[in-house]
Amino acid sequence: MNMILIGAQGSGKGTQAQALARELHLQPTASGDLLREAIASETPLGRAAKPYVERGDLVPDTLVVEMILDSIRSLNGAQGIILDGFPRNIAQAETLDARLLELGQAIDAVVYLDVPREQLLDRLNGRYICRAHGHVWNMKTHPPTVAGVCDYDGSDLYQRSDDQPDKIAHRLDIFFNETIHLLEYYGPQGKLIRVDGTGSIEDVHRAIRAGLDRLERLAPLKGALAPVPPQTVSLQEIAG
Repeated sequence: MNMILIGAQGSGKGTQAQALARELHLQPTASGDLLREAIASETPLGRAAKPYVERGDLVPDTLVVEMILDSIRSLNGAQGIILDGFPRNIAQAETLDARLLELGQAIDAVVYLDVPREQLLDRLNGRYICRAHGHVWNMKTHPPTVAGVCDYDGSDLYQRSDDQPDKIAHRLDIFFNETIHLLEYYGPQGKLIRVDGTGSIEDVHRAIRAGLDRLERLAPLKGALAPVPPQTVSLQEIAG
């Protein structure tokens, strides 16, 4: 299974990606991490991307897609990938689909974590990252056991420079004006699972799993019937 998580900054997609990767034996594939690792390792793709990063320019879509394809080619026992941070628009999604098709691969499921903008702003203002491995914590919704210390590796927590009010607002503008249109692309393909992302981490995770289970049950019918409509999973449905 190859999966994409779509959500604005603060929607919790990073946390959910980690849990889903463990449970479903998927390889986490965050586009930012791929770039940093490729540049640090000085791979051919990393060397090609480095000048763009150093200038502060966007790395061309073709380079990012090639890094994703390399991740699929070297799964190391994983059953697929879970993408976080790419694609960000329909043009990138089309490029990714075309290149995946050349490998006999496809995106099988797309999960959208739906969180209102006001709640995203509140979450991001309290977000902290651990220095050792980038684990994400939130002082309101997902605090560490000891303030300022990561539960997993004991490193100290810090707030990123781009988690400032004006920069947060700018990133959310980009998401709600551009990235949100990915729902129009993946919805008609019958791959979209829309999840209420406002609940607890556990509730949201159960909703995602319920949506994936439902999509899997319907998947064999796609060849004979019209595309499966987008799945919407509510927290009330999961609780009930």
